[in-house]
Amino acid sequence: MSNIVFIATSLDGYIADRNHGIDWLHKIDNPENLDMGYLNHMARIDALVMGRNTLDIVLNFDCDWPYSKPVFVLSNTMTSVPAGYEDKIFLVKGPLKSVIKQLNQQGYRNLYIDGGKTIQSFLKEDLIDEMILTTIPVLLGGGIPLFGELETSLDFKHVKCERFLDAIVQNHFIRQR
Repeated sequence: MSNIVFIATSLDGYIADRNHGIDWLHKIDNPENLDMGYLNHMARIDALVMGRNTLDIVLNFDCDWPYSKPVFVLSNTMTSVPAGYEDKIFLVKGPLKSVIKQLNQQGYRNLYIDGGKTIQSFLKEDLIDEMILTTIPVLLGGGIPLFGELETSLDFKHVKCERFLDAIVQNHFIRQR
């Protein structure tokens, strides 16, 4: 069972700019539409766990629903999923360890953890097993940070580094316990 982060950040560690925009993710031309490991990552996971803010961003993408796996949305305020997504989005709430246990018992063993606040919450409870961080060479100077404060440090082992498009660097880390 693994809880895995797969996310892009700016050089200064932000996942969205001050206006919650993510247009900067596409600053580097990608004429061959390289997926930078995304499809392999998606093949490894059973489901996604994200917060409501991330869901709102995804729902505003100018494309069809981008996930073929179930998406579990952590929310204490949502009472229903948007119309048309009842077979794709499922609401969960409660302590993270209980949510993970419940999902694991339903057969969802490898979870893609997405969204700034969600990732920070999982890290605070030491529930992240892997992080695949893709760094886009731009300084945003502010915005939504990937990382927040922790009570204690968490050790990770660097296991892989890849370079894409002569500009983007992707680092893969495994939690050391």
